[in-house]
Amino acid sequence: MLPDVAAGKRFYGELLGWTFEDGGTPGSSYSLALHGGRHVAALLPKRDGRMPTTWTVYFASDDAVRIAETIREAGGQIVTGPGQVGDFGTMVIAADPSGAVFGVWQGGTHQGFGKRDEVGAFGWTELYTREKDAVDPFYRRVFGYETEQIGEAGGDFDYEVWTLERGSEIQYIGGRLQMGPDFPAGLPAHFRVYFVVGDCDEAVATVRELGGRVSTEPQDSPHGRWSSVIDDQGAHFTVIDTATKVGEG
Repeated sequence: MLPDVAAGKRFYGELLGWTFEDGGTPGSSYSLALHGGRHVAALLPKRDGRMPTTWTVYFASDDAVRIAETIREAGGQIVTGPGQVGDFGTMVIAADPSGAVFGVWQGGTHQGFGKRDEVGAFGWTELYTREKDAVDPFYRRVFGYETEQIGEAGGDFDYEVWTLERGSEIQYIGGRLQMGPDFPAGLPAHFRVYFVVGDCDEAVATVRELGGRVSTEPQDSPHGRWSSVIDDQGAHFTVIDTATKVGEG
């Protein structure tokens, strides 16, 4: 959600190579983003200037009404929905017990990502929170996630990865980071989305050229070279080159 959809198209079109498909339902003003002809995201104008300019991650469900009930029972709040979006699907916007906002999507004619984990598409999401003891059981109950601690529980890097079993395979969904004293005191719980790029440093240079800002300079990791950035309208996200990995194994 952002103030100026046309400006968003210019920014993300240049940065990530997206094209756009407008409309979809009568009176709609959002634009579906595509990469290589497949859906990767959407831009939606803010209805109220007081709303944050932000990316929202949506988790898939086969029953949005049931999920909304479970969210309430587990200590979360429903912000809006469940509501039908034409024949595209059913949407819920909710907040977890720490206040982090996320979406739930029950696909109709639009199932969600047409591609992911590839250049130009969504690659990962992380929840930043100070209330792990409240949110960890929440996501396990609502979505059935198993968790895997890859940091140090209760330490400086307390990071759990969410997983689901898909037959004989484990699917990695996202991560939860416990914010510590190094984070600004007023920073609320929130989700961060990652978009995959072919070259992290080139992407960061493009962000700056397009009027955006860099909050974390490019860094190497076992999962790829990444940088946290802010677009020219104030939305935070992360770019990652997953082909450039340092420190594996």
